[in-house]
Amino acid sequence: MRKTRTSLAFAALAAAALALAACAPTEAPVKDTVVVAPQFATESLDPHGADGAGIGTGQAAMSIFSRLLAPDSEGSFHPDLAESWDTNTDGSEWTFHLRDGVVFSDDTPLTSADVVASFDRIMTLNGPLAGNFTGVSVDAADDVTVTFTSAKPMLAGQLALIFVTKADVTDADFAEPIGSGPYVVESFAPSESLKLTPNTKYYGDVPTIGELEYRWIPEVSTRLTALQTGEVDATWGIPDDQVAALKANSDVTVESSPSTLVVTMWFNSSRPTFATSEVRNALWEAVDFDTIISTLFPDSGKVSDSVLAPNVFGSTPQDPKKYDPDAARAALEKAGFDFGQEIQIQYKEAEYTEFMSAIVSDLAKVGVKAVPVQKEAAVFLDDLLSLNWDVNFQLVGTPTYDAAQNLGRLYPCAANRNGYCNPELDAILAEAGSITDEDERLDLYDQANAIIWGDAVGMFPMVVNTTYAWRTGLNGFEPDPLTKPDLSHVGY
Repeated sequence: MRKTRTSLAFAALAAAALALAACAPTEAPVKDTVVVAPQFATESLDPHGADGAGIGTGQAAMSIFSRLLAPDSEGSFHPDLAESWDTNTDGSEWTFHLRDGVVFSDDTPLTSADVVASFDRIMTLNGPLAGNFTGVSVDAADDVTVTFTSAKPMLAGQLALIFVTKADVTDADFAEPIGSGPYVVESFAPSESLKLTPNTKYYGDVPTIGELEYRWIPEVSTRLTALQTGEVDATWGIPDDQVAALKANSDVTVESSPSTLVVTMWFNSSRPTFATSEVRNALWEAVDFDTIISTLFPDSGKVSDSVLAPNVFGSTPQDPKKYDPDAARAALEKAGFDFGQEIQIQYKEAEYTEFMSAIVSDLAKVGVKAVPVQKEAAVFLDDLLSLNWDVNFQLVGTPTYDAAQNLGRLYPCAANRNGYCNPELDAILAEAGSITDEDERLDLYDQANAIIWGDAVGMFPMVVNTTYAWRTGLNGFEPDPLTKPDLSHVGY
């Protein structure tokens, strides 16, 4: 068959087009896996037990389980597992109406019996969350109605701490737990990695990505390198001295957000060394926190004037502690302080190592021998709860945005969280927890703040702003004051 000039021309054009197509760059595929490197590792996926109040466990629980209601970034509460709720005038009774037809990821129906069992498990395990529910009982009228009753008012934020698990769950089930949240567990290695896939049975908007991975990278520099190379899609808890470099990278978005976290350094008042407020105040007076914070945390830290962050109800400003090493040493000498002993300060977050060193250096200037002891997370928690420490450094947040959850849970004598016991404080906290009038409650929490601050139950030097950074193409990622961003809507 004879080829015409026209057919030869078309053949040449087609060949050229194919050659160009072979050489032309193709569009990058949409990334189906999102990897985040959180500030805090997750030791356990059990939201009810010893680590139930931990930020890492709480972050994971948000992805796996459901709550009756959940807070937004402004501290207000919105429906989650419950579609609505009612409360009586004094806040001592809350009735929740569950969404109809909710199932766990294994297709088991979720009913009010699961809510009751989850609450009972919190109380039976007697972990950190149990202190929020002293004197509270729960009853299920039917499969979709559950009522919490208390002798004193309850807060929405307290009830938002209850993650719902299956009624017959056992401790062993939390290696790969079954929940009703937006994701299901694919694999979990404590303090290393948690891999999740979308829960297709989720009652809300099912995540659109193929996999979400929480990857714990202890070294901040390694974590940030992974972000800049695209190995990690988001991270937070970024030191101030790393922010400028990140902001210079057009592939990364950086944002600082206020949190409810306050650097809290409890003294173990059950030990003779720290039994008096004179010694505790003198040790606080010996540390130049203003200079340390302005040097190490010029953007993410602010000198605190309260036991609580400013965005928490019940936070009231107190008189600042003044740095005066001469007065501090004189007060210690007067109190008969043993300058030959060694004080251990336990902590777990690697990013605060330099902060610890600065504190130790200032204490040494007045003759106090202190040594920072960094502990692995599980050991830290065990030692914290058993009062196996001299000074305990931790970031304490208030997930309910209300002082009742922080002051009312951590500082009564019965809590025995730091060895401090003050019947006057107990009475104030009990009264504040028994009324609903906001003005009266604020006045009582002001009194409580003044006692805790004035007696130096601990040192409360810094309110923390959390710096977040994420790949610019990542959608649906938003900073969160509780340092637990909602990752159910992230994707590229």
